[in-house]
Amino acid sequence: MNALGQAVGVSLGDWQAPPRPDERVLEGRYCIVERLQATRHARPLYDANSQDREGRMWTYLPHGPFADFADYQIWVERAEASTDPWFYAIVDKERGHATGIASYLRVTPEAGSIEVGALVFSPLLQRRAAATEAMALMMGHAFALGYRRYEWKCDALNRASRAAAERLGFHYEGTFRKAVVVKGRNRDTAWFSVTDDEWPALRGIFTRWLDAANFDAEGRQRVALSDLTRAWRAAL
Repeated sequence: MNALGQAVGVSLGDWQAPPRPDERVLEGRYCIVERLQATRHARPLYDANSQDREGRMWTYLPHGPFADFADYQIWVERAEASTDPWFYAIVDKERGHATGIASYLRVTPEAGSIEVGALVFSPLLQRRAAATEAMALMMGHAFALGYRRYEWKCDALNRASRAAAERLGFHYEGTFRKAVVVKGRNRDTAWFSVTDDEWPALRGIFTRWLDAANFDAEGRQRVALSDLTRAWRAAL
């Protein structure tokens, strides 16, 4: 309560706006998350994306599919020059080359808010430990920088993206109706978030799931991440 008897938000004390993302590399056991560079990443990404013969991965994205490599390279060059979104390539250590893209976007240091999005996971990255680890590395880095709120937004009709957000421990906050227009279609946007006070527990869950002991000789998970995050969310 303030001096006027009005309910107000808790004081943040000496909290200061965090810095914007920079060029540093994030490395884990299964992947490396590094700044997107057209000269290094465009060709392997294009080849990896081409494994999606039907073009399903582009349905809910504002860009793609691309007519040919030259068309895609132009897009990657523009993405490399962007500062918001701030694009990364996800390099699968086992394969030795980039197999996906992710970004920080709508970066708002003054509010301590940052979003992860523009995710393009090729078939070579989908359903692999490297994909989950990349998301854990980016989330952890954002909170290490000092951000208070980490967002995930997607088309409300994108069931795969919604399921991924919940599997990763994000909390569903609601849906903004008629939020944007994408490829000439209406998009209702589903909002999810993780906050800094939730991160320590979620970090422990990621550490447990990503541990080599959680995978058998064929690389199959012994304990599902969704089971761990669902139980954690239910206990909050």
